[in-house]
Amino acid sequence: MGDVLVTLATGLWRWDHAAGKVALDAEASRLLGLPAEPAVLTEAGIRARFHPVDWNEVNGVVQLAAAERTLAELRLRVMDDQGRVVRTVRSRSKPSIDPDTGSYQLIGTLQEVTEPPPGAAARTPVTGDWRRSREAFLLDAGRALAEARSTSEVLRVAAGLSMPGFSPDGLAVFGAEADRLTVIGHHGQQPGDEDPFSQMPLDTDYPAAEVVRTGRAVYLSSPEDYHARYPAAWPLVQHFDRRSWAFLPLTVAGRTMGAWMAAFTYPVTFTPDERSVLTTVARMLAQALSRAGVTESERELTDGLQRSMLPTLGPKIPGMSVAARYVPTGGGLQVGGDWYDMIPLPGGTARTSPAGGRFALVIGDVQGHDVRAAGLMGQLRIALRAYASEGHRPDAVLSRASRFLYGITSDDEAADPRFATCLYVEVDPETGVLEMARAGHPDPAIRMADGTVLSRATAGGLPLGVDPDADYPTTRIVLEPGETMLLCTDGLIETGGHDLDTGWLRIRRILEDHDGDMEVLADALVQGVHGPSSHHTTGPLVDRREDDIAVLLLYRAGEEDYAPGGSAFPRPAVRRTVLTVAQAEPRKVAVTRQQLREFLHDWTSADQVDSAVLLASEMITNVLVHTDGDALLVAEVSGAPGTAEGAGAAGATGAAGVTGTAAARRIRIQVTDGSDDLPHKRHPGEMASSGRGLVLTELLADAWGVDPQGEGKSIWFELYEKEPGPELPEGAVSAPPGDGDA
Repeated sequence: MGDVLVTLATGLWRWDHAAGKVALDAEASRLLGLPAEPAVLTEAGIRARFHPVDWNEVNGVVQLAAAERTLAELRLRVMDDQGRVVRTVRSRSKPSIDPDTGSYQLIGTLQEVTEPPPGAAARTPVTGDWRRSREAFLLDAGRALAEARSTSEVLRVAAGLSMPGFSPDGLAVFGAEADRLTVIGHHGQQPGDEDPFSQMPLDTDYPAAEVVRTGRAVYLSSPEDYHARYPAAWPLVQHFDRRSWAFLPLTVAGRTMGAWMAAFTYPVTFTPDERSVLTTVARMLAQALSRAGVTESERELTDGLQRSMLPTLGPKIPGMSVAARYVPTGGGLQVGGDWYDMIPLPGGTARTSPAGGRFALVIGDVQGHDVRAAGLMGQLRIALRAYASEGHRPDAVLSRASRFLYGITSDDEAADPRFATCLYVEVDPETGVLEMARAGHPDPAIRMADGTVLSRATAGGLPLGVDPDADYPTTRIVLEPGETMLLCTDGLIETGGHDLDTGWLRIRRILEDHDGDMEVLADALVQGVHGPSSHHTTGPLVDRREDDIAVLLLYRAGEEDYAPGGSAFPRPAVRRTVLTVAQAEPRKVAVTRQQLREFLHDWTSADQVDSAVLLASEMITNVLVHTDGDALLVAEVSGAPGTAEGAGAAGATGAAGVTGTAAARRIRIQVTDGSDDLPHKRHPGEMASSGRGLVLTELLADAWGVDPQGEGKSIWFELYEKEPGPELPEGAVSAPPGDGDA
């Protein structure tokens, strides 16, 4: 036998990968440039005899042959000690792999072959520059399949793969359910062509069924080969006019989940290189389909979970409308801690309007984006509904909810303590009065009837669950006819790399530019953050999100809403806002200044805006310094831009006997306090630290005055919008003497 092999110039070798040894007979040693005698080399020694590019492909070819239970065929260039190619040998061997260690043994032959002309081995009319194009293709295919997020996307990517030199024109992906073959998707066939193969028993004599049963690939290089091996199935595929087929297992974690068919209209011999590419694509395709299946299952679970937890908004409220949206995060199970709720409140108490019908709006965010956050959100939502239904005020509702959350998360160290932000708003539809308590949540925003948008600063406390004894002060504001209140979680503000400031500016522009009903505005807010998206049961749903989003909108109808042809957002002649600065909140003076600037956002003169903010700040500070009470500020803008309303022109007169002048629009700011002491004008020296308030008012205001009241007083000033044309006559400004100090 040995003489026969020597006559045929064929050597034998045995490679024990676990031991790292390669045994050669005399002919194999000669072919490798060694003395013609038996030898045992190390792996490093045998590797030195071959071209490094060829050696790098050995492991992949062996693994593929072992997986398909076929022969491993290799073409290897033998190098001399100077690194020159002396001959090319072909190896044919049968690999066996140890399933526990992954090591393998090769027992095969080595035979010298004639080397083709330079470049011919790497470049043929069929494959082109095989190695280079194959590596580029696999990188692109892996990246595209890794980014596919659904089964349909995976199938679309697979259909668009252009394999180097032998791209199939027909594809099919098969799955398995119980003992049946299913068709997950196909490409290159007409609709309905998959019917004979769907729900096919796995014991059918069909290549895809055999692949699913055995986990081994099937290659059919010709119609004759197909007909000979699968005569029963051949009539089902004959009319497709294909010439070659490859059926490969889709295996994940050692389990065959289906099969992938690649069909060709021309003959393909399925060389080891071509089989290697197909096998690699099949592995990537199996991984992508597995990920997509998990994602779709999680999404279905998410939809059911969120539908069960999020409320449906209550019946229509006379004079008001409510809209809401919830968009889950894009991570994990797409569940999180954001929520909203609308709670009917018990009537008949002293705080209700005569018509009753009070309700509460709640919006909040439990820390985290996981199942635990969603579970705590559900528990907290139920607790809040219970406390609200008992008739407690907003501050008491949040205090009880904070103790509840603290109790269920802090006792057990393994319970992963969490906190939650929350904004609770009690609404009286009859009067528009809103009483709200805030627990670490973003402030609400108000879109006024003329489109002006203000962020309304409200008193607040710690997030729920941090301190069981925390207090939550209540803020009362009035939602005027034609105004809209926005409540949202920080996901709406901060998504897209924005912080609270820049995110708020983006939302403000959406609110200012929109002129429609609440449902349209809710969609505009979400789409303004993420762009167009598919629809969800609680609003638009997008595929990539950084944080949960919850949005609540409350609109109070104006008179124009009930008039024929009335607009959704009426435009009254007077814009008004009311702000309170308490003695215990001196830092709120800065917030008031900012809100005044937002309130005067469309005033034409920046200098007048600065003057109004300065004078209002001076008046509020005087109240906090020289009285024991709180300051109540009422700001109004009357008239419309470009019109001569005569705001103050017809003799705007205050306690000082001040008359105004004609202007297109008027700013009137009034600060009320509980002190009876009237301010008087002083003449402070250069080093004085006070006494300049009325001097500034006289210099900057077009009109000002003091109105004594039954208890306390109101100090006011007016500014008239200046337009091109003749200068306005100056108004006489004076102030009565008094004991107070400005």
